[in-house]
Amino acid sequence: MNLALDAMGGDHAPAEIVAGAILAAPLIHHTITLVGDPKAISQHLPTPCPANIQIHPASQIIGMEDKPLDAIRKKKDSSLVVAANLVKDGVAAAMISAGNTGAATAASLLSWRQMSGVHRPAIASMMPNKYGGFVLLDAGASPDVDPEHLVEFAMMGKAYAGKVLGRPNPRVHLLNIGEEEGKGNAFAKQTYSLLARHDWFSGNIEGKDVFRQRCDVVVCDAFVGNIVLKTSEGVAEFIMATIREQVPTSPLAKLIYAPLRKLLAPLKKQMDYAEYGGSPLLGLNGVCIICHGRSNAKAIKNALLQAQTAVDNDLVGTIGESFVGAA
Repeated sequence: MNLALDAMGGDHAPAEIVAGAILAAPLIHHTITLVGDPKAISQHLPTPCPANIQIHPASQIIGMEDKPLDAIRKKKDSSLVVAANLVKDGVAAAMISAGNTGAATAASLLSWRQMSGVHRPAIASMMPNKYGGFVLLDAGASPDVDPEHLVEFAMMGKAYAGKVLGRPNPRVHLLNIGEEEGKGNAFAKQTYSLLARHDWFSGNIEGKDVFRQRCDVVVCDAFVGNIVLKTSEGVAEFIMATIREQVPTSPLAKLIYAPLRKLLAPLKKQMDYAEYGGSPLLGLNGVCIICHGRSNAKAIKNALLQAQTAVDNDLVGTIGESFVGAA
């Protein structure tokens, strides 16, 4: 199978994208198809090139500043649109992109359509916590939704946590301003009543508790989810930067602080977005992994591994089955 990697999307494309593909190549048993300008891509490929890396040409690039729908219509030979079409045509099993998130979402939605029973796609982002992390969705795809759509997010997140993350009997929480039933605005209350019909629902959870309590899936609308995601990233970077600033610059003092670096290594790893690679866009008839715009080679490598796991475990089919069972 092919994994279509948008080589021209992202702040550091194509250099870091190609470097990530090279790092992933020995760990991937599928073919990695770099989609984009062959000349620009080839400049960053080693000789000899890994046998499971190939190039598929695309002459245009969708920038971060482009309006998603306009860009998709006007740049039909962009690396992002071409990658989405490779999945649509069955040439590739998944698409990975660090490019314009709105355009990646729109291109996937228009090319593949929602699976039966799903009305809104959702971005499922892996977040760290004390118990090995949890899935937050929606983290950015669908900001304007109804309570019924959050039930769909919950079902998709549950399938993802079980099939890809290997969580047995994953539990779902609703992000809210209090843990008691009856908390929140009208939207949250109505969502709670719909989720409460399912035995896998574990009730409300507050923002402070998602990082210190055991949870597998936390659902919310994309407006709230994206704020949670970016605020968490900002706080993590602030903490690590503050710690670094407190370490003296003299060689002798650095030796004294050396044990601290070892103690902080696990924390740094947990807070590093590159460790998680990317976030799957769930609810469509195809696998799309959306990466951070500033993704480095390590992030791209992990995103490719994530895509491989989703394909090998038939994530799309599993989500589809969960909706058939609920019908």
